[in-house]
Amino acid sequence: MLGYLSDDLTTGAAPAERPTIMAVDRRRFLGGAAAGLALAAFAGRAGAFERYDTGGSEMRHGLVRDPLVFVSIDPDGTVTLIAHRSEMGTGIRTSLPMVLADEMEADWSRVVIEQADGNEPRYGNQNTDGSRSMRHHIQPMRQMGASVRHMLAGAAAERWGVDPAAVTVALHEVKGPEGQVLGFGDLAEAAMARPVPAFEELSFKTAEDFRYIATGEVPITDLHDITTGRAVYGADVMLEGMRTAVVARPPVVGGRVASHDATETLKVPGVLSVHELSGKALPGKFAPLGGIAVVATDTHAALTGRRALKVTWEDGPNAGYTTADYRAEMEETAKKPGKVKRETGDVDRAFAEADRVIAHSYYQDHMAQAPMEPPAAVARFRDGHMEVWAPVQSPHTAREDIAGDLGLGVEDVTVHVTLLGGGFGRKSKADFATEAARLARETGAPVRVQWTREDDIRHSFYHTTSVERIEAAVDADGRVTGWRHNSVSPSIMSTFAPDVRHHFNIEDGMGHVDVPFAIPNIRCDNGPAVAHTRIGWWRSVSNVPRAFAVQSFVAELAHELGRDQKEMLLELIGPDRTLSPEEENMPEDFWNYGDPYSEFPIETGRLKNVLTMAADAAGWGREMPEGEGLGLAVHRSFLSHVGIAAHVRIEDGRIRLPETHIAIDCGFAANPERIRSQMEGAAVMGMTLALHSAITHENGRVVQSNFNDYDVVRSDNFPEKVVTHIVEHPFSVHATGVGEPGVPPMAPAIANAVFNATGRRLRDLPTGEYLDT
Repeated sequence: MLGYLSDDLTTGAAPAERPTIMAVDRRRFLGGAAAGLALAAFAGRAGAFERYDTGGSEMRHGLVRDPLVFVSIDPDGTVTLIAHRSEMGTGIRTSLPMVLADEMEADWSRVVIEQADGNEPRYGNQNTDGSRSMRHHIQPMRQMGASVRHMLAGAAAERWGVDPAAVTVALHEVKGPEGQVLGFGDLAEAAMARPVPAFEELSFKTAEDFRYIATGEVPITDLHDITTGRAVYGADVMLEGMRTAVVARPPVVGGRVASHDATETLKVPGVLSVHELSGKALPGKFAPLGGIAVVATDTHAALTGRRALKVTWEDGPNAGYTTADYRAEMEETAKKPGKVKRETGDVDRAFAEADRVIAHSYYQDHMAQAPMEPPAAVARFRDGHMEVWAPVQSPHTAREDIAGDLGLGVEDVTVHVTLLGGGFGRKSKADFATEAARLARETGAPVRVQWTREDDIRHSFYHTTSVERIEAAVDADGRVTGWRHNSVSPSIMSTFAPDVRHHFNIEDGMGHVDVPFAIPNIRCDNGPAVAHTRIGWWRSVSNVPRAFAVQSFVAELAHELGRDQKEMLLELIGPDRTLSPEEENMPEDFWNYGDPYSEFPIETGRLKNVLTMAADAAGWGREMPEGEGLGLAVHRSFLSHVGIAAHVRIEDGRIRLPETHIAIDCGFAANPERIRSQMEGAAVMGMTLALHSAITHENGRVVQSNFNDYDVVRSDNFPEKVVTHIVEHPFSVHATGVGEPGVPPMAPAIANAVFNATGRRLRDLPTGEYLDT
């Protein structure tokens, strides 16, 4: 029900009965407890496995050399595994422990998962973002699992007086050469006393012996609790004496409270106190916006009290931010030369000698992440220590932000991670947790800060708005000889640094400077744009507008040149090869999603393969009924290659999506069930951003407020059939990203299908669910 929590108490659904979650002391895994094994295992070098080198130092991946505590075994044989990444629907709370359990030969039915608190010095990087959890941590998990198995075998061999090489470990049992059998629990104390083995001492299972990895047979750990309502999300945490708070925040980013009158608010039954919170203008990182907080005995009283507030706002420097005006400004900027980010060949000559020049611009509005669970956090301050429960993607970042905001040491802040009811980048910014921490210290009582859907829509860190202008030089034979792409949008860096006008290398590397086309003359430039609202991560980030523009433009090229879209794409991508950033004259700081290009290159053969797989599966080239069409798009992001073929049907002017084929090459597929689930979710989110999602501003204020005017895909019109095709690879091929790369090709595939069905070209995101008649 949290997805529909609204300021409007007359229309919001009644809250479901929720369990009381009291504070529970976390198990201590290090120390001398003789009752169970506490493994201290090295999360090794990322390149520890010769055939699976992820090519990076411990620091780059956030891995550490110090022992990490991830496993314990109780005397009854129960194995407890630590999940150090946040669960927001990707299944990573299952997938990484599953890898560890497989390598240590644990019986999954006897495994318990426990969520790690925010503590990067102990657990390594905990930022659940960038579709990197599996690719960065699959090998450390295997190494730790192998270490446990080795220690158990060594303890059994010592007890039996046999050669450790004669001992086998399989499905929660350790067996000796003469039929001896001991359970994991029987050996816990002895195994704990053994040193963690060096990497050279370990042996690893082959892919043929995997019990859980790559089988797709392990269900999500929390599936039963989620489906039965027992799962604990941020707003489910209940502490004794807890109060509830809501905040009236400045309607314009950078605004502040000029004055306020809380007289009527304090008369509302249940309202306990009113507090003014300070805020920060841009750049403010993840600091709260500020405003007036109403603290009450319950949510109803807090919301009623907030509505009774009388606040005069001073809007500040962004008061004039209006979408239509800003769009026109970006469109003019995109027509002018920008800051050159990549130059290959002689672009000016190619355009000067062209037989014809084809140019189009593509626009995207801001978008809010709108996770089904709006932000919420519970905080308690006592004895100089701040304790927070929150659905955060980056728990240690939240810990540091809270400590800095309150002037505490990081060691004086604990952040417990609940399940996330969706995240999509919003919950990597823990401003809501900082609000709760401030109020808990000010009131001296536990406080839950609850955001409503209106709060979430109007005070997010938005996906950037953008204009992408692409021009192609075409010779007399219909060959594309030149390519210019000017990308204009406010940068995410505006959240962190003042006067940012251009993209930084991470944004450049998301479908802009890394365009994988065999065109001899390419220029990628970036026109200046100033942010007037908070810009943040949104699932797949800048890949969304770039994929939409590039893949739509290629389809337009094909049409104008009388070519088939698939063949045009294959021709532009060119022969199978590994792109060389140096030969392509990409920037020296070219960002390859944080991983070495030598190990995670752009491979055009893989890109073409997923395009062909999706197109063939959808029946590309077949005759379509009137009002129906197929559209294609292909894109590389987060080191994975994804091709999409979308089947669109227009019914009474409404865009419907009866079938979608998604082909993904994400290297070794460790958990196929989750990969399929993520692609299905990407189809839903991709259709949402294509048809529905738009955040607009008028005089600095967000126009939209809830799902009535910030619409999403609903049960009466959604991707009806999504078929996922996973390219099979052996374990020796790197696992790459899954959570985000399915989203970018979806919108252009839909737009291209609409054109093939109707002849109408859509160049704006969102396009709208209904075509104008």
